[in-house]
Amino acid sequence: MTALADTVATALTTRFEAFLEQAKTLSAGLSEDEFWVRPYDYGNSAGHLLLHVTGNLNYYIGTEIAKTGYVRDRPLEFADATRRPKDDVLRDLEASVALVTRTIQAQSADDWSAPYSGTGSDETTRFGIMLRCTHHFHHHLGQILYISREHAARRGQR
Repeated sequence: MTALADTVATALTTRFEAFLEQAKTLSAGLSEDEFWVRPYDYGNSAGHLLLHVTGNLNYYIGTEIAKTGYVRDRPLEFADATRRPKDDVLRDLEASVALVTRTIQAQSADDWSAPYSGTGSDETTRFGIMLRCTHHFHHHLGQILYISREHAARRGQR
């Protein structure tokens, strides 16, 4: 890798790993029930948002770049009623982030500008889709932060 490619890989890896830790920290403050309950009539639960982030990473980076064969069911990410244990959802997210970081580290300098054409994205390069996935993860962490705060407020723990 070139110095720039190393810098890009390190920065992306650092972001994904930090976001994983934030997801774990925010989830730790939620009971199993709160993890799956939508605190508002609109929006999603923290659990469903993390299922969605996991699906997003597994598809856009796993399927399309790492060629894992993952088949995404995006509607189920928001509608899954099984209420899996929080630790299982976080373990799946952790595995997705590990896949993403391995994939990032495997990119050569030329790979960053390689064409990307995954369904559902207008990104045209591998760098573009990986950057977009960091933004997507961060966006949903912001939503989970507000969900966590609302649950804490309802418990009188603001």
